[in-house]
Amino acid sequence: MKEAIKKKVLDLGADVCGFAGIERFIEAPAGFHPYDLYRDCQVVVVMGFALPKGLYEVKPDLLYGYFNNLTIPKIDQILMMAARIIEDTYNATAVPVPCDWPYDYWNSEEMEGRGLISMKHAAVNAGLGTMGKNTMLLNEAFGNRLTVGAILSDLKITSDSYAEPLCLEGCTRCLTSCPAQALNEGTVTQKLCRRNTYGTNAKGFETVLCNTCRSVCPVRFGKTTVIG
Repeated sequence: MKEAIKKKVLDLGADVCGFAGIERFIEAPAGFHPYDLYRDCQVVVVMGFALPKGLYEVKPDLLYGYFNNLTIPKIDQILMMAARIIEDTYNATAVPVPCDWPYDYWNSEEMEGRGLISMKHAAVNAGLGTMGKNTMLLNEAFGNRLTVGAILSDLKITSDSYAEPLCLEGCTRCLTSCPAQALNEGTVTQKLCRRNTYGTNAKGFETVLCNTCRSVCPVRFGKTTVIG
């Protein structure tokens, strides 16, 4: 069953797919556990779609920002289609969870938002990667280029093995390169990051002015493409 579902997800256009049993979410904070959305959840099916490498080689404001935003509806569409396939094929329940927005939690003073569940932690629990010092998911094949979404299901499927860490020992490039000094190893001050990153141009189009922590990472393109 696991391999059949994974093949369907990849056939729908995802680049990666992994499985995390509900027992792996024991450390999820209250209000952000899969149980808080779907009480009968037994497994979280996690999938991701990768940005093209070329978007890291150009000024980020329009090109990177535009296509990075496009990955959100892309992965959400895959989630919805995969959920239907799981339900129709296995007579199961499958709850797709938006990969980014909408969400409820917002601290206006700190400009801090939180997704319905942490997709990055779900991906780590499903063996799709490890967390980088800049708090981004690092995947062996796709580096930090993945946008991740998840499906909660009552199917009983074993978890995939955890991934090996990818952050290079002693590397602090993302931390020291952050123009807003928003990163502290393993955490990010969203207020500082948001104020430095998001804006609009003269025409009113949304812009992303900074993706430094992504673009300076030596393993941004994956384990086999370590860039000095």
